[in-house]
Amino acid sequence: MRQITNTIVMIRPVQFRMNEQTAVNNYYQVDGNIDSESANQKAQQEFDTFVKVLEEAGVNVIVIDDDPKNDTPDSIFPNNWVSFHENGDIGLYPMFAVNRRKERRPEVLDQLESSGFKINNIVDYTSAEEAGVFLEGTGSLVLDRVNRKAYCALSPRAEEELLIEFCEDFEYTPVIFTAYQTVDQERLPIYHTNVMMGLGETLAIVCLDAIDDKKERKNLIEHLKNDNKEIIAITEEQVNNFAGNMLQVEGIDRKRYLVMSSAAYHSLTKEQIAKIEQHCLILHSDLNTIETLGGGSARCMMAEVFLPKA
Repeated sequence: MRQITNTIVMIRPVQFRMNEQTAVNNYYQVDGNIDSESANQKAQQEFDTFVKVLEEAGVNVIVIDDDPKNDTPDSIFPNNWVSFHENGDIGLYPMFAVNRRKERRPEVLDQLESSGFKINNIVDYTSAEEAGVFLEGTGSLVLDRVNRKAYCALSPRAEEELLIEFCEDFEYTPVIFTAYQTVDQERLPIYHTNVMMGLGETLAIVCLDAIDDKKERKNLIEHLKNDNKEIIAITEEQVNNFAGNMLQVEGIDRKRYLVMSSAAYHSLTKEQIAKIEQHCLILHSDLNTIETLGGGSARCMMAEVFLPKA
């Protein structure tokens, strides 16, 4: 079992803008007073630069263009609708926003197969949408693939019953909690686990302050410590700068990189950076437009491919 991969899928946006349907519970989205065309152009520039940064480090990036006919402003975040696993299984996930459901395109899977990957089985949870039940892929699920644990912060986009079903199907142990952020002096659930937590082979970036329930916090810490992860705690302010939205990948010569946005990187303290660099190198790229309007960052843009080669 591997925790990290050197192959990721990224979807190049064609109609990126602030998605009004996701803003109802993604409090990281900010209306940037920018017209849709400019927003899309800036997002494309940020996307292309980010891909270049990854490729120069030796990461295998499979770039697939979004389809303009679908009007999918959030297609740049593919990790929410699909996950790829080492046994050849794929998970397809139910999406909270109606206009995000069109992001699930068969041609994305076709392109992976034509890139030499093998898909054995599709585990499809999307019918849960009819019941108003959601679990948004590796946005909702932070997976410890080696120790078979699924960390999940419950929210309107991550339902416990579906999490349990996923864990039964894919043989993971659920680690459940609720993570909060302060919005207008009120504590509200953070919409995706991967905004406040990221897992690498030997480290965990996590905002412990977001977990208000002491028992849940203690349980999370115990799981991470038992699996020999060094916990690098980040603050709620750093979460607002997307410092929880990181992904460890493998580059050239099997070098390890922790990938994040420049906003996330610049929010970290020297001590935190030094701790991370004891585990791996850091890659960062400016994703300001994508973060401001989309309310997601570097990790959301990368769907990791663990599929076997055909």
